[in-house]
Amino acid sequence: MFAAFLATLFYAVSIVFANRSARACGPRTANIGRLLVAAAALGLFAHAVGDGFRSASTPWLLASGAIGMGLGDLGVFAALPLIGSRLTVLMTQCLAAPIAALFEWWWLGTTLTFTQVAWGTVVLGGVALALMPSRSSPPRVAVRPVGFIFGLVGALGQGIGAVISRQGNFVALAAGEPAINGITAAYHRICGGLVIVVLFYLLLALLRRPVAPAIHPEPRGWKWYVANGFAGPVLGVSCYQWALVHAPAGIVLPIVATTPLVAIPFTYWLEGDRPSRRSILGGIVAVAGCIALTLVR
Repeated sequence: MFAAFLATLFYAVSIVFANRSARACGPRTANIGRLLVAAAALGLFAHAVGDGFRSASTPWLLASGAIGMGLGDLGVFAALPLIGSRLTVLMTQCLAAPIAALFEWWWLGTTLTFTQVAWGTVVLGGVALALMPSRSSPPRVAVRPVGFIFGLVGALGQGIGAVISRQGNFVALAAGEPAINGITAAYHRICGGLVIVVLFYLLLALLRRPVAPAIHPEPRGWKWYVANGFAGPVLGVSCYQWALVHAPAGIVLPIVATTPLVAIPFTYWLEGDRPSRRSILGGIVAVAGCIALTLVR
């Protein structure tokens, strides 16, 4: 559970860097740049200290990355301009956890206790309370229904990708290997996701589809996607994979779903984005649920 909290913290920091890198370099450069930085840093460790691609879990983790960090992230990026950031985050974070819990129960037979489900629901309820648009805080874009489909794709990718990672850990243990470390697992997932993202942008180039430019170009804008790469894909994903080795996806994902709430003080400090009272109340509810979730069995 400690690893899940660490992943949430690193993901929250990466949100700030992701916003800055997208504005400075454009979403395509920012997205591919962070994945290349992460693949290089994680690959250096995986091939020098870890097992590289020699683990029995490798195919599963590559598939997990292709589905979660590839198709899932593309769904998120497609939903953002159609339903806005708050609805997108709300859908992906709050739907991914129950999707993962149900999929892991159906495929791997992992069951959660009633108390765990109840407190996980409290966590997601706090997230929903904090992020749900209202009349006083409506979406900043004209909401288009097709955006909800892309949001569902993002949630499915994140939830199913997490369970496939769990299966990779079980395969490694069944093969007599020690549990794969989070850094090597993160490297495999990044590689799988990077392939999907690069293929997608190549397809856009072949179709001559425009990609959104940088909003505020900066001569040294690359520093933001480097920082994002280390905060999110390197440290965040490594801790996330570490958490999935020891706990079911239905427990890990509700904690990680609080990432937008943990990011509130960082965005306020660095960008002056003042949180609303409802966001603060939702954060308190979600944090209380996380504490209870770590204490129950």
